[in-house]
Amino acid sequence: MVGRRKEVAELNRLYDSDKSQLVAVYGRRRVGKTYLIDETFKRRITFRHAGLSPIESAENAVGSPLKIQLKHFYNSLLMHGMKKSKCPENWLDAFLLLEMFLESKENGSRQLVFLDELPWLDTQKSGFITAFEGFWNTWACHRDNLMVIVCGSATSWILDKLINNHGGLYNRVTYEIKLAPFSLLECEELFRSEKIKLSRYDIVQSYMITGGMPYYLNYFQKGMSLAQNVDQLFFTGGAKLRNEYERLFGSIFNNPEMMKAIIRLLSSRNAGYTRSEISEKTGYSAGGTLTGALNALIASDFVMKYVPFGFSKREEHYKLIDPFCMFYLKFVENQDSLNDSFWQHNLASQSVISWRGFAFENVCFNHINQIKSALGINGVSTKHSAWSKRADDELGTQIDLIIERKDNIVNLCEIKFYGNEFTVNKDYHKVLINRQELLEKEISSKMIIHNTLITTYGLKYNEYSSDFDNVITLDDLFT
Repeated sequence: MVGRRKEVAELNRLYDSDKSQLVAVYGRRRVGKTYLIDETFKRRITFRHAGLSPIESAENAVGSPLKIQLKHFYNSLLMHGMKKSKCPENWLDAFLLLEMFLESKENGSRQLVFLDELPWLDTQKSGFITAFEGFWNTWACHRDNLMVIVCGSATSWILDKLINNHGGLYNRVTYEIKLAPFSLLECEELFRSEKIKLSRYDIVQSYMITGGMPYYLNYFQKGMSLAQNVDQLFFTGGAKLRNEYERLFGSIFNNPEMMKAIIRLLSSRNAGYTRSEISEKTGYSAGGTLTGALNALIASDFVMKYVPFGFSKREEHYKLIDPFCMFYLKFVENQDSLNDSFWQHNLASQSVISWRGFAFENVCFNHINQIKSALGINGVSTKHSAWSKRADDELGTQIDLIIERKDNIVNLCEIKFYGNEFTVNKDYHKVLINRQELLEKEISSKMIIHNTLITTYGLKYNEYSSDFDNVITLDDLFT
């Protein structure tokens, strides 16, 4: 298995403990949660069950959502060897059947229950949470040899209903693992394991498109270029990921249209918007519903919340950070007449070149730890954000990334995605001087600015190259 070394070690440590464990594994759809559990616990799972997608259940309804989920749960018990009985009519009876089944299998060894897509089981007015609470508090937590792993793509549900539960499940989760998308290094390891030959320059672009989601990366084919693979995934007839955007939101949110409206708005401005601006531009009231939606998008790693440099906390911005959504909304949505080789034909187009620049900034925001490592400041407390200065009496400016450090340094980062070494000419030298002068007016006199270049292949030496105190390259982002 590529990556996930830390998570595998944690899961095995919990399995080998001599007490009951309730473990929540959560993260974005397609991030590899089920695969992680399957590969880690091959032939060690006593009972497993996966909830039915609410989308498919609604489209192929043969009863109420509760009845369908209960029947499916009952069938899973039968498949694992439970003797036939009456199909449960509620979740209290369903978990009683599970308890009786596990007791029938009792031989003193570790028992592992894996409940996948747990949020899908919690249909409207189903009483699922109450029943699960009873299962754990009354029976399961007293079984020293029992480990229960629950997974879910609806991250906000896992957090609200389980991990941060204020009722009977309060503080009952013994361990939580939030599974993140692959880093650039892990993407490279995956491609290498599949004998797919791509340069780091192209691997970064694959990340700009897939966001490092293992499920998407596994569709890449050996012997094809990056552009050929992108066409296969998005633009040819029957492309594997052409409809993924709609499925993605429909499967993890109860209000997918609202979520997509927010995402579409955030995709229109790289620095993002304030909560009041989002309310104004989407038409959604700036109340609890919008707050809940934004928190759910943050929990699911679609959006980040940050305070732009020099702003007060009241001016928090919400910024889209999901590469897949950015790419889809830019090039795929509403493009019904695209040809099968769209990406190959448009590699040098201005729209693609412009997208690469913004997308690379997002790659850097998602690899802040690698950037800090390259700067040698892993142990230093920092804050990072973008910064813009509107034009008034002075020239306006936009700074891609600012890293404020507790050691009294501010890294003013210029982010450039180039096919060759980056060259500072006389005009750009003036731009850098202007930006530094503007920033100096905004920071404490005890702070020192370090101009920092984050680029693909480094900096070409000339009379202006000393403008940069630090240079970070692609290789640094792959650590």
